[in-house]
Amino acid sequence: MERAAVPFPVHRDDPLDPPAEYAGLLDGPPVRVVTPDGAEHWMVSRLADVRAVLADPRLSAVDTLPNFPRLLPLPVAPGALSFLRMDDPEHARLRRTLTAEFTVRRVNLMRPGITDTVDALLDAMIEQGPPADLVPAFALPLPSLVICRLLGVPYRDHDFFQDRSAESLRLDIPRGEAAAAFGELAAYLDGLVADKERDPTDDLLGRVARRVRSGELEHGEAVAMARLLLLAGHETTANMIGLGTFTLLRRPAELARLRADPALVRPAVEELLRYLTIVHRGTQRVAREAVEVGGVTIEAGEGVVVALAAADRDPGAFADPGVFDPARPPGHHVAFGFGAHQCIGQTLARVEMEIAFARLLDRLPGLALACPPGEVRFRDSVVYGVHALPVTW
Repeated sequence: MERAAVPFPVHRDDPLDPPAEYAGLLDGPPVRVVTPDGAEHWMVSRLADVRAVLADPRLSAVDTLPNFPRLLPLPVAPGALSFLRMDDPEHARLRRTLTAEFTVRRVNLMRPGITDTVDALLDAMIEQGPPADLVPAFALPLPSLVICRLLGVPYRDHDFFQDRSAESLRLDIPRGEAAAAFGELAAYLDGLVADKERDPTDDLLGRVARRVRSGELEHGEAVAMARLLLLAGHETTANMIGLGTFTLLRRPAELARLRADPALVRPAVEELLRYLTIVHRGTQRVAREAVEVGGVTIEAGEGVVVALAAADRDPGAFADPGVFDPARPPGHHVAFGFGAHQCIGQTLARVEMEIAFARLLDRLPGLALACPPGEVRFRDSVVYGVHALPVTW
């Protein structure tokens, strides 16, 4: 007999653990959940089920289809989130225009510049402190500077786009306010892309603008692409650096292992991605036809919530999934998603985090929280993280 629908899990007993209800959901097949807007959808939690859903083209990413789960505070408009909310062939057509920008070779060429940026930010923080708030001093400006240089967005505008991006992802304000922030970000990038169409620059958005001039892309497609890249390019990495640092400071034994063996930084980044899975509300799909997943049949037109944070704590896929182990052997977490829609910028994010944590631990051997852990506040946002992180050294 099918289980009754359960409330969408949101409460955390520990800020570094996902809601406890997920543990029960990982014991069985997908269940029906009632999302915060009162709608009822399927939820898949086990890693194998999550990967199956995200790899199946019969489960659509198009958010304008009926019954698509509404977990984001953003307005639903065709193309507003670019190829993130499209199916092939449109998804593949737009994504292909960016693939060459994020290859491993191209990202590795950015390593010296990223390292210089990390050291410059740490120089400034050390000169002014201690104490310091790690978020505005280091975690937020690093990915903002990197994505601005890559895209060709003026960093002098960082206060505006950082604020509008954060507001558009908040879950604790009326949806209208989040939508207004999203719209202001769109208007800003509309003007920037138009400038580059008139006078193309030697950066990613300049190259995209050339495709608009040649007729390969429409202006609106380029603007939506710019908005997705700017927002995702700094929000996720900034929150991983802030929340990841808090995690390490709460686990002195694991932190000591990292300091003693810097070669552990790279696997530790993967473990932080798995352990924290900061896109904590997951992603969504809607079935275009009946699909069997994990022993249940999802009928055509039914929505599916893909619980990424639950999947990355699946005991059937990870030994002791609730333990943070910086030396954990490589696994197959879904912090960046899976399948055709997995994060296009994941290589860049990994490199930024690897350099950031390595240099942070090397240059600040006495790094510690400057307040009791219980005083750190956490974001009620699509992307989980800390509001601020007072540190000393």
